[in-house]
Amino acid sequence: MTPSIKELIKNRKSVRTFNNIAISDEDLKKLQEYIDTLKNPFDADITFRLLDAKTYKLSSPVIVGEKAYLAAKVKKEGHFEIAYGYSFEKACLYALSLNIGTVMLAASLDRKNFEKAMDLQEDEVLPTASPIGYPADKRSVRDSLMRKGLKADERMPFEELFYDGSFDRAITKDSAGDFREALEMLMLAPSATNRQPWRAVISGNKVHFYEYQTLKESELGDIQKVDVGAALAHFDMTMEENGYEGTFVFNDPGIAVPDKMAYIVTYERKA
Repeated sequence: MTPSIKELIKNRKSVRTFNNIAISDEDLKKLQEYIDTLKNPFDADITFRLLDAKTYKLSSPVIVGEKAYLAAKVKKEGHFEIAYGYSFEKACLYALSLNIGTVMLAASLDRKNFEKAMDLQEDEVLPTASPIGYPADKRSVRDSLMRKGLKADERMPFEELFYDGSFDRAITKDSAGDFREALEMLMLAPSATNRQPWRAVISGNKVHFYEYQTLKESELGDIQKVDVGAALAHFDMTMEENGYEGTFVFNDPGIAVPDKMAYIVTYERKA
């Protein structure tokens, strides 16, 4: 029985220790078919590939026992960061449905080899990649220490992330209405060094999403927008699973924002 999206989100953990066994041909075929047809609501053309680690000499100093990687590239234009995060997270959740572990890596990649393997062009970027494989029964010491240092299982309080009408008034779970569960699933998204940069203001049938900017942009773009994109995937997929229809639109409501806060996108739920 295929697990629900909410079950997958709740069970999703960053995996850095693999059992050194190659992914089965059947699972690789399913994953390949999924990423070949993966779409996003932000009109970005993202190219995914499954890469053999040995063939392309791919590795990361924080990963143990991997045989392959999932990588993606995108043209550096439009809303590419949030589209990239949205799509990559959907791929990771689908991989989990096959019992394949993942972890989105950025700073710890050997970028030269990854970019060569992806045939990266001058107008393209590869913000992240992920090892893929079956998780080991026990995490490596480094893996355990990293999770502890990042406080990977901890999340900020609901009331510090989500607001009612403006940033002057926090919203509670009880008053979040039809958006409550989707926002709770959004909170479980992965983010660079667990900074959780997403914020949201609920206004009627709309949820306005923002980024709390704590990291500088690089030649790869704004990696925290990639994180927000992953969180938006959790939100969107949960709303859909719960029977709601909605669309993302770029229409800044002009709400007064605190320092370091930037508007990203609005979700409009259909009546």
